[in-house]
Amino acid sequence: MIIRKEYNSRIKQALNRSRVVALIGPRQSGKTTLARQFVPESSLNYFDLEDPLSYARLTEPMTALEPLKGLIVIDEVQRYPEIFPILRVLCDRSDNLATFLILGSAGGDLMRQSSESLAGRIEYINISGFSIKEISSSETTKLWQRGGFPLSFLAANEENSLAWRKSFVMTLLERDFPQWGVRTPATALLRFWMMLAHYHGQIWNCAEVSRSLDQTHNTTKRYLDLLSDAFMVRQLQPWFASIKKRQVKAPKIYFRDTGILHQLLGISSEKSLLTHPKCGASWEGFVIEQILRTSPHDAAYYWATHQGAEIDLILRNGDRLSGFEIKRTDTPRVTPSVKAALEDLSLDSVSIVYPGPKSFTLSPRINVVSLQELQAEPIF
Repeated sequence: MIIRKEYNSRIKQALNRSRVVALIGPRQSGKTTLARQFVPESSLNYFDLEDPLSYARLTEPMTALEPLKGLIVIDEVQRYPEIFPILRVLCDRSDNLATFLILGSAGGDLMRQSSESLAGRIEYINISGFSIKEISSSETTKLWQRGGFPLSFLAANEENSLAWRKSFVMTLLERDFPQWGVRTPATALLRFWMMLAHYHGQIWNCAEVSRSLDQTHNTTKRYLDLLSDAFMVRQLQPWFASIKKRQVKAPKIYFRDTGILHQLLGISSEKSLLTHPKCGASWEGFVIEQILRTSPHDAAYYWATHQGAEIDLILRNGDRLSGFEIKRTDTPRVTPSVKAALEDLSLDSVSIVYPGPKSFTLSPRINVVSLQELQAEPIF
């Protein structure tokens, strides 16, 4: 059992200042375990909408919720979108006897539904699998290979971890998506998802994928948005600068969890990972997710030009722009792309993140950073 102290602290702080706190993230990422540390599952204040009894209790939501006091947990809230207007009424009571911790797995729909009814009353906390800050440094490769989903990472052996990930993929496609109103056949989505694995770390080419699937542009885009809303895929948007060079305008595609990526690519062991053609792209995506988890930022982008200059990640934090170049190499160096990004984008700094043990400075604005340093503190 890994105690997730950072998330516990963030939830406590959010509950102290907001009437409704939403934990959103992929299924099986630990949301329910966190919530049960605040309200036990046996409590009348705990509603799990995958439990028929809890769902039945909420068929008359005002009758069920109005008498309750203190913290109320509603798990899998995306299954009952009609609850959001009720929560608004309860939050606006003059006595304000209750606060709500709601948990959801369908990001896009949940954000839209809750923001419409609970504007100014709700605070969001994004929950992901384990990060390198929550494990020992000796388990970094294991986290990269298996991914951060708790039941995958903590499995007794590689075989059990891989079996869990296979089951997770099929459960999402065959059970969860239909419950969320998705009518696309699971086989079509699985084929798309497996094809998408080969685009991990690459610029999205919707027309090419649409031709391969014999689908329309709009259908392919809808598939991608479905997986993004389920927190499976990150569409990293491009950063634009006022320069004369032609800049790439399409998003880059990354799997948020490398364990799921490896399962879809047929990677079943550390050896097969290290010899796979997508090894470098996999590690790049893994590091980007760790940076996004551990470094404060307002927005994240990548940057590329049609002349070949690019930088893997740009984080905007207030007025500060920081660039990150991810290199799986023993001898990181300043590339022409890094020089171009510093000059064209006026970056405050560039960090070259690599798997080595030591961090050092290459120039006043360029640092080489060991991935392990992310375990101790943010890069900037």
